[in-house]
Amino acid sequence: MPAAAKHPLFMHPETALLNNCLLVGAALFGLGAIGFLSRRNMIVMFLSVEIMLQGASLSLAAWGRFHNDFGGQTFVLFVIAVAASEAAVALALILTLYRRRCSLDVAAWHFLREADQPPFRDAPLPDEPAVGEPDPPLAPAGVRPRRPEEESQWRPEI
Repeated sequence: MPAAAKHPLFMHPETALLNNCLLVGAALFGLGAIGFLSRRNMIVMFLSVEIMLQGASLSLAAWGRFHNDFGGQTFVLFVIAVAASEAAVALALILTLYRRRCSLDVAAWHFLREADQPPFRDAPLPDEPAVGEPDPPLAPAGVRPRRPEEESQWRPEI
């Protein structure tokens, strides 16, 4: 056995591949969960669920390869079939709800709530105070913008 194989930090290539696949799968699932929980647009939420399904599928396929068993890959086929079915149903639902409210914002569909739940109300955003003068217009590409002379003579740090 080579000396590198006895080192405690040596990792078998199959184990390294499994770790990398599980890491990417967890990252995909986490990004999908963050996208689903932080957005209110139904299409973005739907795409986030699809990303979560792909992250889980990648993890299943990696475990199947690591254990030299086709169970993980077989289950991935079922996940893909369910995702395709879910895509068709979700798209039909989104189109129907959009035709009713002309909005993809989840808060606009409060009529779907349960009877004992109060409707969702957005808190109004505070008005931005107008501070100073408006921003100067942008210079054309390739032309250095003009700066006041007193600004070029004074240095905040040396």
